[in-house]
Amino acid sequence: MIKNIQGKRRVIIKNVRPQVDGGLYPAKRTVGETVKVSADIISDGHDYKRAFLQFKAPGAKRWSSQEMFHEVNDRWAATFPVTQTGDYVFKLHAWVDHFLTWYRGFLKKAEAGIEVKVELLEGAIMLKSLGQKASKNWKGKLLDYAGLFEDKEKYNKATQAVLGSDFAQLVEAHPMISNEATFDHELAVRVEDKRTNFTTWYEIFPRSTSPRPGAHGTFKDCEKLLSRVVAMGFDVLYLPPIHPIGEVNRKGKNNAVEAAPGEPGSPWAIGSKDGGHKSIHKELGTFKDYESLIKKAKAMGVDIALDLALQCAPDHPYVKEHPKWFKWRPDGTVQYAENPPKKYQDILPINFESEDWENLWEEMKSIVLFWIEHGVNIFRVDNPHTKPIPFWGWLIGEVKKDHPETIFLSEAFTKPKVMAALAKVGFTQSYTYFTWRVNKYELTGYMNELVHSESREYFRPNFWPNTPDILPYHLQQHGENAFIARFALAATLSSNYGMYGPVYEFMNNVPMDGKEEYFNSEKYEIKHHDWKKSNRLTDIIILVNKARKEHEALQSTWNMQFCEVQNDQLIAYLKATDDLSSIILVVVNLDPYNRQSGYLQMPLERLKIKGRPNFKLHDLVTEDQFTWTDEWNYIELDPYQFPFHLFQVKMAESQL
Repeated sequence: MIKNIQGKRRVIIKNVRPQVDGGLYPAKRTVGETVKVSADIISDGHDYKRAFLQFKAPGAKRWSSQEMFHEVNDRWAATFPVTQTGDYVFKLHAWVDHFLTWYRGFLKKAEAGIEVKVELLEGAIMLKSLGQKASKNWKGKLLDYAGLFEDKEKYNKATQAVLGSDFAQLVEAHPMISNEATFDHELAVRVEDKRTNFTTWYEIFPRSTSPRPGAHGTFKDCEKLLSRVVAMGFDVLYLPPIHPIGEVNRKGKNNAVEAAPGEPGSPWAIGSKDGGHKSIHKELGTFKDYESLIKKAKAMGVDIALDLALQCAPDHPYVKEHPKWFKWRPDGTVQYAENPPKKYQDILPINFESEDWENLWEEMKSIVLFWIEHGVNIFRVDNPHTKPIPFWGWLIGEVKKDHPETIFLSEAFTKPKVMAALAKVGFTQSYTYFTWRVNKYELTGYMNELVHSESREYFRPNFWPNTPDILPYHLQQHGENAFIARFALAATLSSNYGMYGPVYEFMNNVPMDGKEEYFNSEKYEIKHHDWKKSNRLTDIIILVNKARKEHEALQSTWNMQFCEVQNDQLIAYLKATDDLSSIILVVVNLDPYNRQSGYLQMPLERLKIKGRPNFKLHDLVTEDQFTWTDEWNYIELDPYQFPFHLFQVKMAESQL
């Protein structure tokens, strides 16, 4: 006796997408996006299948349905829009549709002139069965057709009826569902605010904002810079840690082991006798000053991002209050942070293997909630890969229960699978390897991985050409043209990007010998910047950020398609909205010294163009205008004139 087998079920559903780790984590989308659900739906024989996607919005009581369509090689797909934040869920069901199989076979036989009398009788049986389950509006029509098919005197009329458009609609509206296969494991899609997919970050050290050389900057000084940040088109102002800086083992200039008198130390060495993670460095100002900065920034469309660095200076209050939270060496000293050969004598890592780990976790969560209460809703998280991944899943989940709008940016330049794991457990955005992807092969490969592989479902990239920790070799070795090109790539490849602000825009690139680090780094000393200064790059930043805000195609990372260019020093990509109402073409010269040219192929299929194209191109930075009337078009860029094109593409009305 065969048991526990549904032998009449002939359809198999597998490889459902999107799903992350078998549904352990939700896929990620933002409001306004469309979720494409696909699956391999296979069966034996040649019978026709039908499949439906069922989905439910957050809080909805009923399922919505969308029929799936065959794409290629037994891959089926359907889409649904996401219009609100929260968790959507979906599932699938499919079956061999004998009524559809009968209908398609009938059409082929009738068109071939084959007699279909028996087929009409078979159709009548199916119509009666469907009529029993149909609504009152359809029941009569189904049974009328059944009667017509059984009337041998009306063979020609019955045949013509099946060939008509009304009957085609009837078949479409009445699937014959039997022996249904289901994918009932409900998969989730976490939908977040649009802002999670479109932010423009600018990083400054608040202590370096004073208009007076040598003076310590304050939150009030930061307020005076808000209009400049807004004018440049940034909407997130990120400040490194604002907490008291440790005095024990304080680092000096250029990471010197001992600080000279008066040296401020690294802001990431958090905690002193003045307090810890819930305190403010007194030279920056007061809580009232900080809240004023946040309030004024928000009024101008800018969020202040707080650095969340879960580590302590040796004199942090936690060290005395909670000694179990740290590693103690046999000689009675506390283990400071190391990444051999690097040593961080001014920082003590928190021991997440502590026996007191539950209280530790709760305290770390309380830090985040404390700053949310003071107006923060964006956290740039320092080195999250050095803390347990389950901890981050718990903390972010707990915070988002009451504060779902909170953004967490993962600053994890580490192994790919660890970066992926952090994104899966809840980080909203992630730093990336863009900083080190330089040539055309590296850039195209990396972007295709981000956009077209499974990582698209959970990893939301944020591109940074530099950070206070990283001055990449290609920026050390080249000049203004390289800075401009790297900025253009970051700001147009990714919808989320940021820069370590004044240092990048003023193109400081003096390195430590043989290292990807800044000489005289601002991490260890107060700098004075001429905030009234501008140059070619600052002007370009303003224009590109303006274009990002005005052109929807630049507000997504996922709509990118590379264009063929017959020159490895030229990289080109198209970004377009689904309805083609916004189309942007970016072309960048990767050679900072030489004029480069080649022929560029426009993706006519993506643009739904048949016949000869007619494009109007308007460069949103240089104001140059061109008309292209071929699929392949000549392009030339002299980096000393301009290293990139940022084209708005408009098609002739006849092609829309």
